[in-house]
This record gives sequence, C-alpha cells and structure tokens, in this order.
Amino acid sequence: MRGPNYKDVTHTTLTVLLIAILIVAVFGVLRPFLASLVWATMIVVTTWPVMLRVQARLWGKRGLAAMVMTVALVLVLLIPFWFGLTAITDHSRQIDNLAETFRTGTVPSPPSWVRKVPMIGPRVSLSWQEVSTAGPGGILSRIKPYSGKAVKWFVDQVGNLGKIFVQLLLTVIISAILYTTGDAAAAGVQRFARRLGGDRGQEVTILAGKAIRGVALGVLVTAMAQSLLGGIGLAVTGVPMATVLTTAMFILCLAQLGPGLVLIPSIIWLFWSNDNVSGSVLLVWTILVICIENVLRPVLIKKGADLPLLLIFAGVMGGLVSFGIVGIFIGPVVLAVAFTLLKAWVEEEGADLREETVL
Repeated sequence: MRGPNYKDVTHTTLTVLLIAILIVAVFGVLRPFLASLVWATMIVVTTWPVMLRVQARLWGKRGLAAMVMTVALVLVLLIPFWFGLTAITDHSRQIDNLAETFRTGTVPSPPSWVRKVPMIGPRVSLSWQEVSTAGPGGILSRIKPYSGKAVKWFVDQVGNLGKIFVQLLLTVIISAILYTTGDAAAAGVQRFARRLGGDRGQEVTILAGKAIRGVALGVLVTAMAQSLLGGIGLAVTGVPMATVLTTAMFILCLAQLGPGLVLIPSIIWLFWSNDNVSGSVLLVWTILVICIENVLRPVLIKKGADLPLLLIFAGVMGGLVSFGIVGIFIGPVVLAVAFTLLKAWVEEEGADLREETVL
C-alpha cells in the first residue's frame, strides 16, 4: 500500500534527476569554453582594483576602462605569444648551430673551486668530470633512450599552439565582457552564495576573491621578477637567444618549475665554451635569482590574502599537480574556502562551550 508521501517522493526524485541532467548538459555545452572562462575570471578578479583606478581616471566611463584593460591583456598575452613563436622561428638556424657545436665540442674539466663548494662540491665535481671524460658521444648515448619521447612531446606541443592561441583569444574576449559587467556578475555570485550559506557563504565568496588576487599577485610578480633578472644575466654573460630563453623562463616560473631549468644549462654551456668568467658570474647571479622567490612570493601572497603561507603553498603545488597551470589558482581557493569553513565551525563550537561554562 502506497503511503501518503509517495507522490512527494516521486516528484522530488524526478526534480533532482532533471536538475542533474540539466547541469550535465550545461557543462557539456560550456566545456570548450571552461578553460578560457576560468582564466578570464582569475585575470579579472586579480586586476579588478587596477580597472577601477583606470575607470576613475577616465571620467568614470566603464566602457573606456574595459577597452583599456582589454588592450593591455592583448599586449600581455597575445603579442608576447606571437613574438615568442617568431623568435623561435628566427633563431632556428642558431639552434641547429648550437646542436652541431654540442656534437663536435669538448667538455672542459671542472674548475678546482667546484670541489671546494660545501656539501655538494665533491659530488658535482665528480659528475662533471665523468661528463667531461665521456664527451658528447657519451652524453648522447645516455640521453638517447629518452630522446624519442622528448621529440614526440615537443611535436605534440607544437601541434597544440593553434589551440592555445584560440584559448588565449577567448580568454581576452571573456575578460572584456567581465570587465564590462563585473559588478553585476559579482553581485549575482554573492547572492547565490548567500542563498546557499547565508552570511557565511557570502564571506567565503569574498575570501575566495582575495585568495585568487593574493596568489596571482605572488605568482605573477615573482615570475616576472625572476625571468627579468634571469634574462639580464643571460644577456650580460653573452648567452645566445637570451630573449627566447627569457620567455621560456617566464613560462617555467608560472608553472612553479623555477628559472633554474634555463639558467643552469646556460651556465653549463658557458663552461662548455671555456668562458669560465661568464659562467662563474652567471652561477652567482642564478643563485640570487632562484632565492628571490623565497622572499618575494610569500610577502606578496600574504599581502593579498591573510591566510597561512603553508596553506597557500600546499594549494599552489597540489593544484598544479591535479589541474595543471590553472590549478595554481584553483588549489589555494579550494583550500582557503575549506579552511575558512572549518575554522568558523570550530570557533562556533568553542563559543557554545564558553557559554555553557559561564552558565
């Protein structure tokens, strides 16, 4: 025999099912634009204070301010991407010449001062001497098993350049729309959060925006500083294709891999070319450039979001591993929201206990 609530249960079940189907369908339709939408949201949230200052200087005209910010994004995203491809194409012959130099050159023995470096000196000197004794042929024989995979990866990335360019273009377009309608979008998100979680939901939304801004400020400014200083070091010491290498450094710093993947091979190349003075100068400069992030990034992140630095770093690294480059922003936001909700829940429980104790 059917109970009195049978129709209500059926109605609720069908409603939830239809909502789930609708959500899946919407996700499927928006899937090609999700990456660009996420990037555009991160960019607009991070640069929103700058946009407001620009608007104030342009007689309060939101349209003019959005246009200026969009042009700035084109200059920062699309034009460097185009110049990077052009630079690689223009220096293709130099790359071939460097490869030929590597095949026919000799590896010098390590300087005597390398062995005297504390802790790592003897091991580095021994490995360097092994490479010097083996010569280019020995090095090539060691890396040959991995060369096929490396070439395949590089070809795949080159094939995706057109897709990356389209995503960057979509990011700029969506950012322009968000700059124009940002107030309405932010108000809608806050109303939705308040509907779900009341005042606490709205507080979490504001915290998420601060976390995005803080992480973006720390990651982006640190990457720019490291790549700029690293590029100056490459240019001063005479490393070829300094512009291309600086662009690669900036990308690696954004991916939290650091400038060492470019600077250390450059140091090896200088010593390989028997330019020991420039190699030593670049080595000292590299140590300084690598150490900058340990000072600059925590200060900038703490300035943007008042959250534990360990939480931010765990979010950056975990998000990068789980979601790719965009996870640099998603990870800290997720951990920040979870941390805030857990902290609020614990504090409310503590307040209840204190009231019971007083009574």
